[in-house]
Amino acid sequence: MRGTEKALVALGVLALVVAPFFFYPVFVMSMLCFALFAAAFNLLLGYTGLLSFGHAAFFGGAAYFTAHSVKVWGVPPELGLLIGMAGAALLGLIMGLLAIRRQGIYFAMVTLALSQMFFFFCLQAPFTHGEDGIQGVPRGHLLGFIDLYVPLNMYYFVLAVFLIGVFAIWRIVNSPFGMILRSIRENEPRAISLGYGVGRYKLAAFVMSAALAGLAGGLKSLVFQFATLTDVTWQMSGEVILMTLLGGIGTMVGPIVGAGLVIALQNSLATSQFPVTVVTGAIFMICVLVFRRGIVGEVIAFAKRYGSR
Repeated sequence: MRGTEKALVALGVLALVVAPFFFYPVFVMSMLCFALFAAAFNLLLGYTGLLSFGHAAFFGGAAYFTAHSVKVWGVPPELGLLIGMAGAALLGLIMGLLAIRRQGIYFAMVTLALSQMFFFFCLQAPFTHGEDGIQGVPRGHLLGFIDLYVPLNMYYFVLAVFLIGVFAIWRIVNSPFGMILRSIRENEPRAISLGYGVGRYKLAAFVMSAALAGLAGGLKSLVFQFATLTDVTWQMSGEVILMTLLGGIGTMVGPIVGAGLVIALQNSLATSQFPVTVVTGAIFMICVLVFRRGIVGEVIAFAKRYGSR
């Protein structure tokens, strides 16, 4: 990482540290949860080249697992998050084993079908409470003594988890494993000819992406203190795709920017008469027509062109 990039990362982290003193903490926490979700999805789409229409299953599934374990089993919040991640990873392993044998649109359709099956499971399962969802989820005490009902304590806990999750994604992407994922994305037949077990790498990336998406979902259930069917619908999968494409696939910062933009629009237009979906759809069309690489992708491409002169 170059000096300029390190400085920008430090400024970004500093901005997030002081954000709750200028913005409503729950709003910023919501942005961080969805930013982590989008970054986890980008690990699969942007760096492996696999388009999944079923990531809501991992996000919402982990929200249910975390909420149930914290509320019913009485586990501490940090253990609840780990349970949510483990559940999402297991779900990702099962779905991945079934979907990874297909490619392109067939892979996307299989993930969508499996995600819808999980949605109906959540609708009928007793522990999810159907359409009512799991409500009144306690935030508890982090490490047994940090009260997460205090807004600032909860915010910095969410920020810490977000930074750990993003760092894990950055580490994966910049490891030899990540280089192989990029080679699979760019030219899968050549990766096969070099002797790599492409199927195993794809499955590993799928499970990692599912686990990190689950971390975001579990965190969201603690922030809002509920888990509902909204988190496992196909629309949630569509939202994370939109966030990633708006920001720029294949970039570390792009999905975070895209998530922030979408959540900010939803929050600002929530009390207006203008439909949020129309605005986000219009912005998406503009980005497709003008910013084909996404907002951050175009900025990076412009910086490279300017720097090469």
